[in-house]
Amino acid sequence: MEATSASSKWFLHCMLLILAAQVAHCSVTYDRKALIIDGQRRILFSGSIHYPRSTPDMWEGLIQKAKDGGLDAIDTYVFWNIHEPSPGNFNFEGRYDLVRFIKLVQKAGLYVHLRIGPYVCAEWNFGGFPVWLKYVPGIRFRTDNEPFKMAMQRFTEKIVRMMKYEKLFQSQGGPIILSQIENEYGIESKAYGAAGRAYMNWAANMAVETNTGVPWVMCKEDDAPDPVINTCNGFYCDYFSPNKPYKPTIWTEAWSGWFEDFGGPVHHRPVEDLAFAVARFIQKGGSFVNYYMYHGGTNFGRAAGGPFITTSYDYDAPIDEYGLIRQPKYEHLKELHKVIKSCEHVLVTADPTLTPLGNYEQAHVFSSSSGCAAFLTNYHLNEAAHVTFNKMHYELPPWSISILPDCKTVAFNTAKVGVRPSTAQMIITNVKMLSWETFSEDISTINDDSSLTYVGLLEQLNVTRDTSDYLWYTTSVEISSSESFLRQGHYPILTVQSAGHELHVFINGHLSGSAFGTSENKIFTFTGGINLHAGVNKISLLSVAVGLPNAGARFETWSIGVVGPVALHGLDEGQKDLSWQKWSYKVGLKGEVMNLVSPNAISSAEWVGGSLAAKKQQPLTWYKAYFDAPEGNDPLALDLSSMGKGQVWINGQSIGRYWTADAKGSCGQCNYSGTYRQWKCQSGCGQPTQRWYHVPRSWLKPTGNLLIVFEEIGGDASRISLVKRLVSGV
Repeated sequence: MEATSASSKWFLHCMLLILAAQVAHCSVTYDRKALIIDGQRRILFSGSIHYPRSTPDMWEGLIQKAKDGGLDAIDTYVFWNIHEPSPGNFNFEGRYDLVRFIKLVQKAGLYVHLRIGPYVCAEWNFGGFPVWLKYVPGIRFRTDNEPFKMAMQRFTEKIVRMMKYEKLFQSQGGPIILSQIENEYGIESKAYGAAGRAYMNWAANMAVETNTGVPWVMCKEDDAPDPVINTCNGFYCDYFSPNKPYKPTIWTEAWSGWFEDFGGPVHHRPVEDLAFAVARFIQKGGSFVNYYMYHGGTNFGRAAGGPFITTSYDYDAPIDEYGLIRQPKYEHLKELHKVIKSCEHVLVTADPTLTPLGNYEQAHVFSSSSGCAAFLTNYHLNEAAHVTFNKMHYELPPWSISILPDCKTVAFNTAKVGVRPSTAQMIITNVKMLSWETFSEDISTINDDSSLTYVGLLEQLNVTRDTSDYLWYTTSVEISSSESFLRQGHYPILTVQSAGHELHVFINGHLSGSAFGTSENKIFTFTGGINLHAGVNKISLLSVAVGLPNAGARFETWSIGVVGPVALHGLDEGQKDLSWQKWSYKVGLKGEVMNLVSPNAISSAEWVGGSLAAKKQQPLTWYKAYFDAPEGNDPLALDLSSMGKGQVWINGQSIGRYWTADAKGSCGQCNYSGTYRQWKCQSGCGQPTQRWYHVPRSWLKPTGNLLIVFEEIGGDASRISLVKRLVSGV
């Protein structure tokens, strides 16, 4: 027995030593040069792929393409509003399965940077905050406010516990090597003053106390307290230095392009400039670069924020919205990663020395016992340069960096692209939309049964709680038969000030006109003549939200909807202010209440068919059709250029908002501004900002797929087509 006991103790001792060695092996720390993973300094390339902006069947392919592109890590935000749609009720299913996504990253052999936030911005509805949070008593967002801090801590710790339970932190042998708390708070902190600084310190300490075993970062937070690392976001980050000399230089968002909003241009960032920015960051001592985005994806449903952010979140990323490789951006960056990795050891060992080579030319040289690497830079925008370095001659194109992994041979130049651009085409399929039927909103009975009446105008979000984009405001006005405008055939003028972000005006059940805001002018005024008759007239205003704000100090206090004044002009009595009349309110549309988008609810609606059903041009009309899925695996999209503005569903799944009628892209070209060559390349002059809307293959059945379209303004649904996206030249 004694021998057995001794043997057991020896075995237990050995196991403890093995476990201790494993824990020591699975560690992430940092010094001034880089993150240190398992005892090794690393230069890491990462890419943002947001799990809810694609579908689970796409995830594995996206992650593998990222790995093949030379990435070491995947970066994602955690989106509070999709995970906790109501207090205490959580959803981590389907596109929201965060654990599954991270485990797929781990399976591919990549690391994860988990940006918990839980404020994310991300052009996401309400910045990622659930709308119910706004109505917690006494709450103020992102400041030293106890109700907010309690809710934020509860959600943050919920996510950390989930990750720990699944053993997903690197300290447990998992893939998560970094976590982020808050997001770009330094920009907003001035608005909050001392309370903002107190909140920032609290957030950092709260995060560290979760004991994840991996470092935490705060992007764009110059005074991030130890041990939290402050990091950079931007088109360029070579100017950036961490706030302490013993922290590494990390770029959490290297913008690969830019997002679009309805009515704006389509943005492009040439890969030559992006590669130049990344090489410039590395030559200054940077050691971690994350591309935002590497795959942008799609704002399905009502996820887009802004307001006015498009359903597409393509971002001109190396992997496009549909999951296809975009060349030359993908391959050129892959070659950059490969070359930098070839001299990684000397880059994380030595400090660069700077040697001028001319007026615009410099050499950054890393030299140690393990080797030598050099970056030769030409900062001139337009002129090539001939330089001498180590008694050898080199030609540098304008605005470029040549990388010499051995301080002799040029292995890569940021401006020399050796890959032909890929060409994307949207090819019409032979799929036919069958059995078109329509269902019209009954505007004449709007708010007849409303249970909510109020003297004055209510703020839209306070009424809808974001359960719908739509809110009806209805009042009445009595016109005397003696009014002079009735005899003279004139129309009185109605003015409505709105922060809506869109407004449709109905007089006695007929559309009188519409008005729209823009991303630059979110508050706008409808002005138009309206046809009133003697007696009582019903005025119905349909206010439409196009995504909730996602950025800005105290954005939770911003108003949307009809903010007033609402006034009639041209009456005998002069101006008549309707703002403080009794108004009735109705949230959403009849079709939403009837759940017309659900395949199981279709039979309960009074749909109207016929050969001309799809051509109906009336506003506020629902369209229904069926179609079979095309053969093959090519990505699919709906061409909605024949429609105006609305939303679309397939088999009950929301593709998102569409807007083609008045959301035309502005003219643009490649412009340069500021100290750097700030690329702002734009296209899409006079065309819809977004014409095609991604249809995930996994949402389709072989036959009998249900298409539902809700059109606000008027369109020709018979011309809607299903197209496939093909990319050539890859």
